[in-house]
Amino acid sequence: MIALIQRVSEASVTVEGEIISEIRQGLLVLLGVEKDDDEAKAKRLVDRVTTYRVFEDESGKMNKNVQQVDGECLVVSQFTLPADTRKGTRAGFSRGAKPEDAERLYDYFSDLCEQVVPTARGIFAADMKVALVNDGPVTFWLQV
Repeated sequence: MIALIQRVSEASVTVEGEIISEIRQGLLVLLGVEKDDDEAKAKRLVDRVTTYRVFEDESGKMNKNVQQVDGECLVVSQFTLPADTRKGTRAGFSRGAKPEDAERLYDYFSDLCEQVVPTARGIFAADMKVALVNDGPVTFWLQV
């Protein structure tokens, strides 16, 4: 399971011209689910995402996590993250989970995240427009 996290000052998801979710300061979490992922991996990744220190402390060092800054998370399904891009000019998607498994684990991850910090989400498999102001820019790839 992969989370591409971006520290944002704001982010939103629009579907069919309507903003369906938005956050202020926090993390945009692009979530990719791989074939062998399960609930244990989702729980571990939620723990990593919500405790990963990407926000600055009083000294300007990245020593605070999203909880410590009273931030929010916006979780968006991203089926292209597990893509195999090692060869050629077109990604292979054989490493990704089946859609029904990916949706179940996306919902599970988002529900667990909501138990820790305020969490908004996109719509699984929808054509979404994601807008963000990447603060820094700060972006990390977390994988379990």
